[in-house]
Amino acid sequence: MLSAIPHAWIFGLAGGLMIGLAAAVLLLGNARIMGASGIVGGLVDGTGQDNLVERLIFVAALVGVPAIVVAVTGAPDAHVSGDLGLLVLAGLLVGFGTRMANGCTSGHGVCGMSRFSTRSIVATLAYLGAGFATMAVARHILGVI
Repeated sequence: MLSAIPHAWIFGLAGGLMIGLAAAVLLLGNARIMGASGIVGGLVDGTGQDNLVERLIFVAALVGVPAIVVAVTGAPDAHVSGDLGLLVLAGLLVGFGTRMANGCTSGHGVCGMSRFSTRSIVATLAYLGAGFATMAVARHILGVI
C-alpha cells in the first residue's frame, strides 16, 4: 500500500509534524519540555518517579502510534539490519550518547533550538556534524553504504 504513494518524503513530513505536535502539547498542557531521551532515561534510572504516569503514556504513544500506522498502512521498506545484536548495540550507543549530551534530537533539535537555547544549538550542530562525518567516511572512504 505504501508504494501507492509517489513521494516518500511525506512520511518524514508527517513524522516531523507529529513530533512538533507532541512537543507543543506537552509544553502547553504540562509546561514541560519534551525530550524523548530524558523521558525514557527517567524511567530507566528511576529519577522520573514524580511524573511516572506521564512518562509511561509518552513511551506507550512512542511505541503504539507507529505500530498502529504499520498495522493500517503496512511497514515501509526501511532497509534496517536484521542483525539483532547490531540493533541492540546501536540502541545502547544512542542511549549513552543522548545521556552524555543531556538530550536528543527531540530535546535539543526540536525543543531547544525553537527556544534559541545556545546549548541546544551547539549540541544539534555537533550531532549533525558527527552524523555527516560518519556517513561521509562510511560511504566515500569505507564504501560500506
